[in-house]
Amino acid sequence: MKKEITLQDKTFVPFLDKEKINKEIARIAQEINRDYKGKKPLLVGILNGSILFFSDLLKQIDIECEVAFLRVSSYKGTETTGNVKKILGLDKNIENTDVIIVEDIVDTGITLENIIQDLSSNHPQSLKVVTLLFKPKAYTKNYPIDYVGFEVGNEFLVGFGLDYNEIGRNLDELYIIKEPMLNIILFGPPGAGKGTQSELIQEKFNLTHLSTGDMFRFHMKNDTDLGKKAKEYMEAGNLVPDQLVIDMIDAKLSESHDTKGFIFDGFPRTTDQALALDELLSKKGWGISKMVSLEVDEDELVKRLLLRGKDSGRKDDQDESIIRNRMAVYNNETAPLKDFYANQGKQIGVDGIGTVEEINGRINSAIS
Repeated sequence: MKKEITLQDKTFVPFLDKEKINKEIARIAQEINRDYKGKKPLLVGILNGSILFFSDLLKQIDIECEVAFLRVSSYKGTETTGNVKKILGLDKNIENTDVIIVEDIVDTGITLENIIQDLSSNHPQSLKVVTLLFKPKAYTKNYPIDYVGFEVGNEFLVGFGLDYNEIGRNLDELYIIKEPMLNIILFGPPGAGKGTQSELIQEKFNLTHLSTGDMFRFHMKNDTDLGKKAKEYMEAGNLVPDQLVIDMIDAKLSESHDTKGFIFDGFPRTTDQALALDELLSKKGWGISKMVSLEVDEDELVKRLLLRGKDSGRKDDQDESIIRNRMAVYNNETAPLKDFYANQGKQIGVDGIGTVEEINGRINSAIS
C-alpha cells in the first residue's frame, strides 16, 4: 500500500490491505454458501459504495442466486447528512424471496433502516444484511447485521468502494483519514509519579494508555501467538526481543481506532527501542509528539519510594540500597533517551515536585 494518499483536501493513510480484505470476503462467502444451500437468494447491492465488495463477494458465491441494486445517498464530504435519498429503486418482485442486502459500510444505520423498511413492505421470505465494514460505536438501530467483515472505529475511510466526495472508490485497498495524533511518552525515574499523572493525561486529552506490562499480561493470558513467543523467551530466562514488543505495540495501535493518540508507558527504555518505535509510527503516518520527563531529585525519589514501600509491602521499595541501585540503572540505561528526543526537539522537562494537581497543570501546559 502507498504510505499515504491525498484526495482533494484530505490525506489518508493505510488501513486494510487487499490480502486482509480478500480473506474476509472469502469467509463471508463461505458462510452465505452454507446458510443458503438449496435456496436461491437475491443479493441487493447498495450503490455506489458496495460495488467492489459486491463484485468480489459474488465471484465466491457458488450457489444459485440473483442480483439487483438500489442506489441511496446520505453522505456529504466526511459527514453523514442524516437524510436518505433513494435515487434508483429496486425493479424486481421480491415477495417470498430470500433477500441479502449487501452494504460496503454500516455506521449509524440510518440508510440501512430506510432500506430494510422499504424492502420489508414487499414481503420477502427473509431479509439479512452483509457488510464489509461495521461501526458498532456509531450504530443507533436495532436491526441485526448478519455478516460482518471488519468492525471498525468512527474514523472516515476511503477505498474499495468507499468515497470522499465521490473519489477514491476505485482504490483496491482501504485507507483511513489522517488526523493529527497526540502521542506522548511520559518519562521519569521510579517514584516520579508517572502512573498517577498518566491517568490524568489520558482523561484530559482522550488518549489511549499503552502499557507494555499490560500487553504482556494480555497476550500471555489469552495464549496468543505473540504471547506464546514471549513465554518461550521468558521461560528460557531470556529477555523478550525488542521486535516482539514492537509487534505487540503494533497490534494495539491497529485495534485502537477511536482515539486522539497514545501515551506510552514502559516503552521505549533504550535508544534502539526508540528508533524501532519511530519506524513503526512512521509507517502509520504518525510520530512521537512530545516526551514529557518528570524531573525529581534522587533523594526525594528515595523518600517517596520508602514511604510507598510501607503502604504497598513491595520489598524493592523498602530497601534504600536497592532503590539507589534502580536509580543508577535508570541513569545509565534509560535517562539517555532524553537526549534522543531532545535532539528531535520533542523533550520537555517538567518539575515533578508539588501536589498532584500542580504537577498535572505543568504537564498539561507542556503538552498543549
